[in-house]
Amino acid sequence: MKKMTEKNLQDAFAGESMAHMKYLAFSDEAAKAGYPNLARLFQAIAYAERVHATNHARNLGLIKKTLTNIQSGIDGEDYEIDEMYPAFLAVAELQGEKGAQKSMHYAIEAEKIHSDMYKDAKQSVEKEEDLALDSVYICPVCGFTTIDDLPEKCPVCGVPAEKFRKF
Repeated sequence: MKKMTEKNLQDAFAGESMAHMKYLAFSDEAAKAGYPNLARLFQAIAYAERVHATNHARNLGLIKKTLTNIQSGIDGEDYEIDEMYPAFLAVAELQGEKGAQKSMHYAIEAEKIHSDMYKDAKQSVEKEEDLALDSVYICPVCGFTTIDDLPEKCPVCGVPAEKFRKF
């Protein structure tokens, strides 16, 4: 692939990915404000942006075999834990940005769990087995993630169990 096309696809992938997430957040806000149809429209268009991002990712060769995808997940989570978020957190602390500090702390704690989960998943796939799990629970405030065992409250931010989202 020519470098300019590759760069354009990378930029388009990043833009579509960001639009997807932004529109999902907008959907949540519209629903809270009492606009269920607008919320649904944001969700629908977010899905379209996801389709675009996935098409770009395929053309960039980012989507590979499952075992390679898991390793990519591990590598991405570990980079966030070891390099990205510590650097971002240091800047937020230096600048006294309390909200950003909390956001970065929440992300680091969740990413540690995600990395471990991907490592467990990789072991299963290497044995050509699927994961043994019933439910995955996510804290809607900090992203804390747990499999099967729902805590009484989030160990990172203290949100009660009934607020967690089940997958």
